Amino acid sequence: MGSTAEEFLVASEEKAFDVDHRRIINNNIDKYSTAVERGLSRITNLENAKRKGHVIKWKVMENLDKFLPEFEANFQKRGGKVIWANDAEEANREILSIIRKANAKTVVKSKSMVTEEIHLNEFLESNQIESLETDLGEYIVQLLGQKPYHIVTPAMHLSKEDIAKLFHERFGTPIDATPEQLTLKARELLREKYLQADIGITGANFLLADTGSIAISENEGNARLCTTFPKIHIAIVGIEKLIPSIADLDLFWPILSTHGTGQNLTVYNTILSGPRQPNETDGPDEMYVILLDNGRTNLLAQKDQRQGLYCIRCGACLNVCPIYKNIGGHTYNTTYSGPIGSIITPHTRGMDEFKHLSYASSLCGRCTEVCPVKIDIHKMLLLNRRDAVKEHLVTNKERWGWSIWQKGMLKRKLMDFFGGKMKNYLLKTFFKKTWGHLRDMPNVAEKSFSKQWQEKNRVQDDE
Repeated sequence: MGSTAEEFLVASEEKAFDVDHRRIINNNIDKYSTAVERGLSRITNLENAKRKGHVIKWKVMENLDKFLPEFEANFQKRGGKVIWANDAEEANREILSIIRKANAKTVVKSKSMVTEEIHLNEFLESNQIESLETDLGEYIVQLLGQKPYHIVTPAMHLSKEDIAKLFHERFGTPIDATPEQLTLKARELLREKYLQADIGITGANFLLADTGSIAISENEGNARLCTTFPKIHIAIVGIEKLIPSIADLDLFWPILSTHGTGQNLTVYNTILSGPRQPNETDGPDEMYVILLDNGRTNLLAQKDQRQGLYCIRCGACLNVCPIYKNIGGHTYNTTYSGPIGSIITPHTRGMDEFKHLSYASSLCGRCTEVCPVKIDIHKMLLLNRRDAVKEHLVTNKERWGWSIWQKGMLKRKLMDFFGGKMKNYLLKTFFKKTWGHLRDMPNVAEKSFSKQWQEKNRVQDDE
């Protein structure tokens, strides 16, 4: 077992028994679940919408080599610049090059999981560039020096009392400040930063191939401010975010918002197609889109598992996952946590180091049920487990153990070779510490059902 897997097990056990953590996360997820259920009820034919979304994303992934150049050509027609980045290091290097060329010192960022993926804030800080998160949840976790806890709601693990205490310590607000007062304070602190910033950095929810545009969904308006006031706008987007047409937003915007927050639509939905044009009054002088691979083509190469790239980052699978609701987001030690993160991370960051995430599942299938683009998530987890075994990334102990178990289970004589006493002894000897230290071990009957059946029928035959 690698160090990452060991850290995961230790952190999981700690969080699973943290009563306060579970109270906060379950309370927040329950609120989202209620809102999402109400939002989904407004969609006339939800199953049909999911199928359509699945087919569109399938079409894109099967023709990514055609759609990406189409997006690039259309974006460049309006004066935008496209940069291709193979990995996080290359993306960060290109961003720093743009910043230095402009002699910029300050950056404002809207919420973006891709920037978390490449550790952009840390990279800019190490190069003496101030980078400020402007999404309220991201701003809070940045103040705490933490990573986002959830794909959609970065500060889901914090109660309003936790945030009030943070603002009291940092900004002198009342210790009993209400959420509304805290939001107003954050707005006061951030508003001036938009006006002073040299560069605005965002992600994008979708790339539109036919118009060469990026589409951004948000609830706070901070992304619009990040893309309006600074002279330079940089959008960092994973190559899988493509959809063929602007008309497809008619489907994807509603299913993203309903599955993510329960809204019909998020408050602000913006389409950006390049820098400010001569007839436009606002917008940046320069706009860059960085198309990031960073392991995505590794997943694309897996025909059975490439549907993991269909994900639109709604967070629905996290909210229903019994594992996530017990151990939380930080435990995964990845940018993308929960079921979807457990699918994609082993391919983007290495199967050897992150294969354990594919085992962190009850395989209940709830994640597959709620996915708005019908990703067969629990099947993908099983396929990742299969690949780990095929690549000989499991220990000899595990391989031999399952081999013996399989032989025993396939032959009734071998299953019944030992009686209940011996089976109970073996369970307590070999599994008590690894599997049974947090649960009662099963008590195997002295005789198996098969044995009892044979004996009963033998007695009846004798009579």
